[in-house]
Amino acid sequence: MRFSFLVKLTTVIILLGLGSWGFLAHKTIHQIAIYSLPKKLQGFFFKNVDYMVYNSVRPDVRRKDDPSEATKHFIDIDAPIFGENSIETMPQTWDDAAKKYTADTLRKYGTVPWEIMKLQAKLTNAFRNKLKDSILFYSADLGHYIADAHVPLHTTINYDGQLTNQRGLHSLWESTVPEMNIDNYNLYQAHKAKYIKNPLAEIWVRIKESKVMLNKVLADEIAASEGFTDDKKFKRSERFGAMRKNYSGEFAKAYAEKLGTTVNERMLEASKTVQFLNFRPLQNHHRLVLN
Repeated sequence: MRFSFLVKLTTVIILLGLGSWGFLAHKTIHQIAIYSLPKKLQGFFFKNVDYMVYNSVRPDVRRKDDPSEATKHFIDIDAPIFGENSIETMPQTWDDAAKKYTADTLRKYGTVPWEIMKLQAKLTNAFRNKLKDSILFYSADLGHYIADAHVPLHTTINYDGQLTNQRGLHSLWESTVPEMNIDNYNLYQAHKAKYIKNPLAEIWVRIKESKVMLNKVLADEIAASEGFTDDKKFKRSERFGAMRKNYSGEFAKAYAEKLGTTVNERMLEASKTVQFLNFRPLQNHHRLVLN
């Protein structure tokens, strides 16, 4: 039964991928998160899985029209203004961080941990008031930002490898590699969702994990480059009258081999965090029956 579920899941994910790892990953994470939720939540979200999958990318779509949206998806924790070892010294709460660095500075360098907390509060309120449409709306958005916090390149000013002569790395890691390997990814999780007492602390743990992984993301690109000439490593194409240089498919395969299961594991970790933070409001308001 579980195996057939996962076969269906993989098929749906491939059909809905829309040619973008950003979309593909978010849709994947939202869907596999449902399967480890408690029964009280699983049935409700499974009935609404089409909504959750479709709207998992809504925050990215908003970026086209809302100039304030972009910085909600990351936190450049290594920006010089935050000082050395900022991943350890950055205050975790918005009020404390804004007092230390100013709210404008935080908005400039990214607010993903606090955007997650804002949406988690809205989701909790929706559960409290039994607003099923709002539960789905906020849950879909919440899962998106949680997933973004699990991406190493969402924790750095070197977000595209542009500071280390690795421009295009963001798309390579988020897009090309998983699209090439999604059929071979492990999308099964044996654990069940658990109650998280301190969601903000949990999110900061995930951000710290992402930041630690950043060195491997950069180093594996360098290691994979050995033996590649510039012509083999990149492909060039013209778009809107301008020449563009992107990583080649051959290099993407070599990079994927260096990464191993990194991307797959990070997607699974993101889905677990989505489960945990969706489970928390139900624990706080356990009498709510969702149909």
